[in-house]
Amino acid sequence: MEGRHHQSSRLLMMGIVFLAVIFPSSSSPTTRRFQFNVQWKKVTRLCHTKPLLTVNGKYPGPTIAVHEGDNVEVKVTNLIATNTTIHWHGIRQLRTGWADGPAYVTQCPIRGGQSYTYKFSVVDHRGTLLWHAHYSWQRVSVHGAFIIYPRMPYPFKAPIQDEVPIIFGEWWNEDAEEVEREMMRTGDGPKISEAYTINGMPGPLYPCSNKDTFIQNVVPGKTYLLRIINAALNGELFFAIANHTLTVVEIDGLYTKPFTTTAIMITPGQTTNVLLTADQAPDYSAMFPMAANTYVTSIFPFDNSTTMGFLRYTTITTPRAKPLNRPAVYSLSSLYNLPQMKDTAFATGFSSKLRSLASAQYPCNVPKTIDKRIVTTISLNLQDCPANQTCKGYNGKRFFASMNNQSFIRPFESILESHYKNLTNHLFSSDFPEKPPTTFNYTGVNPFTSNMNTQFGTKLLVVPYGSSLEIVIQGTSFLSVENHPIHFHGHNFFIVGRGFGNFDVNKDPQNYNLVDPPERNTVGVPTGGWAAIRFKADNPGVWFIHCHLEEHTSWGLAMALVVQNGPNPSQCLLPPPADLPSC
Repeated sequence: MEGRHHQSSRLLMMGIVFLAVIFPSSSSPTTRRFQFNVQWKKVTRLCHTKPLLTVNGKYPGPTIAVHEGDNVEVKVTNLIATNTTIHWHGIRQLRTGWADGPAYVTQCPIRGGQSYTYKFSVVDHRGTLLWHAHYSWQRVSVHGAFIIYPRMPYPFKAPIQDEVPIIFGEWWNEDAEEVEREMMRTGDGPKISEAYTINGMPGPLYPCSNKDTFIQNVVPGKTYLLRIINAALNGELFFAIANHTLTVVEIDGLYTKPFTTTAIMITPGQTTNVLLTADQAPDYSAMFPMAANTYVTSIFPFDNSTTMGFLRYTTITTPRAKPLNRPAVYSLSSLYNLPQMKDTAFATGFSSKLRSLASAQYPCNVPKTIDKRIVTTISLNLQDCPANQTCKGYNGKRFFASMNNQSFIRPFESILESHYKNLTNHLFSSDFPEKPPTTFNYTGVNPFTSNMNTQFGTKLLVVPYGSSLEIVIQGTSFLSVENHPIHFHGHNFFIVGRGFGNFDVNKDPQNYNLVDPPERNTVGVPTGGWAAIRFKADNPGVWFIHCHLEEHTSWGLAMALVVQNGPNPSQCLLPPPADLPSC
């Protein structure tokens, strides 16, 4: 998206095409093909020009728009010297784990000068998802919207004037991959980003950015569907539009019971569809600010800036938009409905309102009983500095992260390929601990003196096909209590319970919601608390589970779930494609 003073009519510049929403009557699938070229392009933001990694020269990248039930083929050609992969975030990849994308989990990376065609179907998928690079920190700029139009009419009755993707991102003046390398080299936290962005635009509160401002034109009295995507690397965000309410109708590509709200909270990797009605009386500017800022739950340094765009009411007499020459005029004072950065009460209340639609057409198939309960801690860790090295983390140590005190290491080969070929491998094992190695007051210990050194390895959690699982994700107070967005590849899940403090197996399950819990692919585990999820492991393959704060994944806050083949051919992983990259 290399537009400058951005109008909604120029969304074609980032590859977004607003398709007429047609609900096909035919049940025969269509194959839709796309070409992605991963390439460098010089991009200027905040008075700083740098080579930026893009797809097809667009930032954000092109939108993929398909219909429910379609077959999708995306040929990715790597035109850079380093490796890359693409992940189709929220697509379950039923039996097609080869197309999932996380490097060294389901595939070896696509090397420079090579191509790989991702082939998968979007059966029983609809709504707003996203795609992004899944190698190092490349997704900072290699990302875009993935829109699946439903075969049946929307379950909400409001007539939609237009559908508008709104993608949040982060901008570093430096190469983000170099930021990650420096973090891992020194053991310190990462350099924070210089800006957040809306559709690639920082907005007028940043230096040199008046011309880089997202403006969405709206017609008074009309209703719009905003497809909101958080593609930021490390920022959980609040979002609001001055004087307007939003009606939430979908999360992570799954319909919800509608409810109105003055703002939303959205973690990296989550999507939220909202209805917006242009029902306010604008002043002489005809514009209302929209903004996103950080939801802060950590003691670590963070980007405390705010990205701003505008909703612009249009009439026959409204003049063409002029450059925003006086950014001070556009302060945050009118955004009284934008939560403060540490407003955990709002974040908690917003999450508690999310409920599955649970209708006859869109049932809530939450497992009422389970075959296994797994409890895993998610922790930030301090690691003793190796001999003869200088570490810049707290107290001269190194920062890492873990699940059940296991810091995940991705081997330089495909775990899925080894699993498929039944290869014996000393690089990983099938003994991920199903409960914490030590029982303690997880959220009440001293953040620094009680911190444990983590263990490193590639331990996999292996379950039989069709298992009904409950996974309790327990936060800890090591280093800092923090809200963690945990993303599951290969499966959606139901959030049956959440709470602060320590999960109590004797009491908390009694309060589970087994009627209409929200269904997602990314759960925000409450700061200093826990979340319980349930799902049926009915997708054979190897599936990455990780924190979607990219710094935490780099530090090892991840694991891999192996779902074994079922007894029938239709319950087995398909063979690998002929063009699968090799390591």
